[in-house]
Amino acid sequence: MGLDMDWSTLLAMSDLADEPWWEYMLSGAVITIALTLSAGALALAIGTLIGVIRTVPNRFLNWFGETWVEVFRNVPLLVQLFLWYFVLPEFVPPLKNWMISTDPVYGEFFCAFMCLGIFTSVRVAENVKSGIRSLPRGQLSAAYALGMTTAQAYRYVLLPVAFRITLPPLNSEAMNLMKNTATSLTIGLADLTLRSHEMGEMTFQFFVAFCFATIVYIVISMTINRSMAALERAVAIPGYIHR
Repeated sequence: MGLDMDWSTLLAMSDLADEPWWEYMLSGAVITIALTLSAGALALAIGTLIGVIRTVPNRFLNWFGETWVEVFRNVPLLVQLFLWYFVLPEFVPPLKNWMISTDPVYGEFFCAFMCLGIFTSVRVAENVKSGIRSLPRGQLSAAYALGMTTAQAYRYVLLPVAFRITLPPLNSEAMNLMKNTATSLTIGLADLTLRSHEMGEMTFQFFVAFCFATIVYIVISMTINRSMAALERAVAIPGYIHR
């Protein structure tokens, strides 16, 4: 039995918006990209902080960093997403009131943004910690010898080098984050995956819809990969990373 593929469906007007199906799906891709970039920025900020405090000579900060990693690393992503969207608003009335009073897409986006950002921050923290620990101890000692504080040593000496070392694994994490955005359809966020499913349900052209979505995901993923690879080459320190 052959597949019923009608690629012209992509050019037909959507039943859900005043635009062709391909444009309707690409508008979902815009949400996917926006979620990837915003959650990635949050993950980088939190992950860097957690990665740093896991290496400083302070037991309480070390404990806090380890606890953060173990908690968010061992809870499945979907469970965390449901907690953000269905459970947390019940304990934070202002958040619940805002989610009820505003356009649903804003509440859905916010919950997905927070969940994906924090979930990915754990993996960023692991990479940052590994990058810092891979540096010779003499670099920190030299910073202290120059009169730098611990904060200055991390800011001006350790982190600039550690980030360059960890760019390859961070490249993979950025691509994983983009693919993880597909889980946001479970709370109703109209990303590329959800809109592909909607097209399939309305036209019964699931194969066409998800083939088109696959192509778009590949383009986004390869753009991230090539952009990060170019950044790696631009800031690489000779002798640290061999290709």
